[in-house]
Amino acid sequence: MNKNKQRMTSKRSPKQNRRIFGQWLFFGAIAIFGVLIIRFSYIAIGHHVAGVNLTQATKQLYTENETIAAKRGTIYSANGDAIAEDTSTYTLYAIVAKNQKNSQGKVQNVQSTTKTAKVLAKYLPISYKKALKTLQVKSGTFQVEFGTAGKNISLTTKKKIEATKITGLHFIESPARLYPNGMFASHLIGLTTSKNVKNSERTRLTGSMGIELAFNKQLTGTDGHKTVTKSGYQGQTSTGKAVKNGDNVYTTIDSKLQTLLETKMSTVESLVHPKSMTATLMNAKTGAILATSQRPTFNAQTQSGLSKMWRNLLVEDTFEPGSTMKVFTMAAAINSGNYNANITVPTGEYKIGGKTVPDWNTAGWGNITYAKGFALSSNVAMAHLEQTMGAKTWLKYIKRFGLRSSTNSGLANEQTGSIQFTYPIEQADTSFGQGIQITPMQMLRGFTAIANNGKMLQPYFVSKIVNPNTKKTVYKAKTKVVSQPVTAKTAQSVLKHMQDVVYKSYGTGTAFKIKGYRIAAKTGTAQVSNGSTYETGNDSYLYSVVGMAPAKNPKYILYITMKQPTLGTTSASEDMAEIFKPVMQRALDEQKASEAKTKTIKMQDLIEKSTSAAKKAAKKIGVTPIIVGKGSRIVKQSVSSGTVLSSKQRVVLVTNGQMYMPNLTGWSASEVADFASLTGLKLTTSGTGYVEEQSISAGNPIDAKQVLSVKLK
Repeated sequence: MNKNKQRMTSKRSPKQNRRIFGQWLFFGAIAIFGVLIIRFSYIAIGHHVAGVNLTQATKQLYTENETIAAKRGTIYSANGDAIAEDTSTYTLYAIVAKNQKNSQGKVQNVQSTTKTAKVLAKYLPISYKKALKTLQVKSGTFQVEFGTAGKNISLTTKKKIEATKITGLHFIESPARLYPNGMFASHLIGLTTSKNVKNSERTRLTGSMGIELAFNKQLTGTDGHKTVTKSGYQGQTSTGKAVKNGDNVYTTIDSKLQTLLETKMSTVESLVHPKSMTATLMNAKTGAILATSQRPTFNAQTQSGLSKMWRNLLVEDTFEPGSTMKVFTMAAAINSGNYNANITVPTGEYKIGGKTVPDWNTAGWGNITYAKGFALSSNVAMAHLEQTMGAKTWLKYIKRFGLRSSTNSGLANEQTGSIQFTYPIEQADTSFGQGIQITPMQMLRGFTAIANNGKMLQPYFVSKIVNPNTKKTVYKAKTKVVSQPVTAKTAQSVLKHMQDVVYKSYGTGTAFKIKGYRIAAKTGTAQVSNGSTYETGNDSYLYSVVGMAPAKNPKYILYITMKQPTLGTTSASEDMAEIFKPVMQRALDEQKASEAKTKTIKMQDLIEKSTSAAKKAAKKIGVTPIIVGKGSRIVKQSVSSGTVLSSKQRVVLVTNGQMYMPNLTGWSASEVADFASLTGLKLTTSGTGYVEEQSISAGNPIDAKQVLSVKLK
């Protein structure tokens, strides 16, 4: 009985079990729901799940961030021609994996290796065999590249390859710098290198030498940022930071004078093969550098000629200047009251402290005045003058002329030089440019004091900087007088002595006469030091010349140095005159034309005009058009729009057809240089004056690979 009762009390009905289970399920659901509410509340308030910021993740899902790359500023010539400007280059790769298509179903891989190889061999510096081998790789390779042949591809070449419709070829764009003139004041303009942008896959151009480096901060712009937010059906809103392109830098370089200088430098280099050369033309009244070149140099576009040992000779190279230093010796003696025009001194050799100062003519010229000694370039006469002044006075003037201080050009690695000035013989040696190391830029700065009535000017090569975003000029160069080492009277006296160098029968600078203009000059010859002693032999000298014109009131200074040339039948002065005369004459002629009271002629832009219309327009403004080619329209002109010209001046107009050689008889060296530059011909010249003979006869077709040789008389 008790046993059955116990069994009945432990037994629940199904209804009771369902009720209990329902209660547990209800309370369980309430608990789970409570946990979810707490969790969702935590997420809603904290916006984080497993360390992930949900707000940021959502924002990234509905926003796109885009960087707008800033354009690097353009470097211009004084004529407004672009010397260095931004462009793009491309790297080529080919997808060789089979059956590759994009989201639109377009084939992305190479379909025919033979056809692709033929296209690559046609447009890139790669052989068909090598291109084919690169494309025919083992299975499993997704894409291939083509080494240096597939890099730095121009936009023009890219378009040509794309026009073939060959599938599988793809391009990666990279920022690049275009130097359209190639070898054009390369040491001054400089170069850029491509550097990776931090925390980005992008690259940016950065100046590595020359103006590109000196003005890198101004040329480099500030990247912009654009954020696009998608707002459901309400379209999209855009916010961000505007891009600021780099400032444009305008140099003082005259395109025509620079082109002529490069041509003449190359001609002389090919004749005498010097170890180095420099040539710089400066405006004597402002300090602006109008043209400058050096050898060795390089092509800025192809970088041909650039080596690890390359340096800017204008400011990085120090040398013993030789007899051009006598300009400062004469100025110091006259200004300090230690110059006596009436006394004479013996020549040939001069003993100082047991050491000998020799003349280049070891026999000497007997007893001569200081004036004649200067024209003859007598070392002994200048040593006597230094001894008369005294070392203390002479050193004071060396410093006054800035020959012991930086020119503060802003160019990298500028040197200040050195001097040996302890012993009497060393002090005397500096009077004729030995025992003192100077840069060409220091010499040029010192020469401005002689050309500019005693006032020494700061050399400069940038005329202005313009913000392309606002079009405002943010910097404008001004003529800066850095000191006045001598009086105007002294400067005029030195200029007279420099004219004796050119026009006296015994002067060493007769090769530098220019018909129609009076020239003041001083030549120099210095033994080249190897560090401890001086080198010996016929090819162991550094030759130089400084010329100022017009002599009475110089507008221009041209300074040329030529180190260790291999001289042939001509003298060093005659070789340097091949550079000096055409460049200085061109500058003087342009100055004369601009100062003429006659009606000025300004060149018009004739590019893209029909040949007949361009010819008619040229004649109407008063110039002589020289049509090169038989095309229907003009694609190039030798004189840029806005340039001031003289009446009847030749202007070369190149058409879009086959070019034909004109008759160059009577053309000046500068006009021929312009013509060669425009047509792509390599030019060699001999003699001075005007064209008498030309190697390519008039009327013959012109091939850019040809060499044009002209004889001037």
